[in-house]
Amino acid sequence: MTAETEYQYQAVLLDIEGTIAPVAFVYDTLFPFAHEHVARYVAEHFDDVDVQKDIEDLRHLAYDERAAGHTDVPEIPELVPPVTRGGVQKAVRECVHALMARDSKATALKSLQGKIWREGYERGQIVGELYDDAIRALARWDANGVKIGIYSSGSVEAQQLLIGHSNEGDLRPFVSHWFDTTTGPKRERKSYETIADEMELTPSDILFATDIVAEALAAKAAGLQVVIMERLGNEKQPPHPFPIEEDFEMV
Repeated sequence: MTAETEYQYQAVLLDIEGTIAPVAFVYDTLFPFAHEHVARYVAEHFDDVDVQKDIEDLRHLAYDERAAGHTDVPEIPELVPPVTRGGVQKAVRECVHALMARDSKATALKSLQGKIWREGYERGQIVGELYDDAIRALARWDANGVKIGIYSSGSVEAQQLLIGHSNEGDLRPFVSHWFDTTTGPKRERKSYETIADEMELTPSDILFATDIVAEALAAKAAGLQVVIMERLGNEKQPPHPFPIEEDFEMV
């Protein structure tokens, strides 16, 4: 892209993993941290109202998964005799591990993961890793009046934690809109139409940057502009008609 194309959109909508943050950060840092700490976290916060909500949502999710034939996802029993607190906590841990093994994008899973990560960020055990060019681009877009939105399968809380505890400090002030799977699946056109409405823009005035062609196709169908990011370590994508960039320097 040339400098002249910089202002051919009024907003950018950014994926995180493989777009503004390395895939390796998610899979080598965040996921292992949640996997390792879920048992302790659930035990320590078992009576928290929001954690109980996550457990209930995971219970329903596990039921649906098993009904669909995914018997690898353990049931989570209700806390009624003879079931003990420890029994429920063990089932939650096993359910989370099973869902993570399948790289589930389920909102219930992402919500609990986000809480575990929050504690890790706040304790300084995790620092969000963003690409240098993405950090520069956020500042450039903000300085030029371009709205910035984030749309990731990770929960809004997880997004804000990563960007708020980044390797360059708190970058949340650059971002005006946050979207996760509660808005809708990332591979469905309707999700991007909803996002455009919430950003109060015509879809064609938004540039969506992602590393996944299936997401790009859904965004394009909704009328958004699209660019595919090809970062080192990203999964190889099928042939597509979209412009490709290795960084945000000319986006």
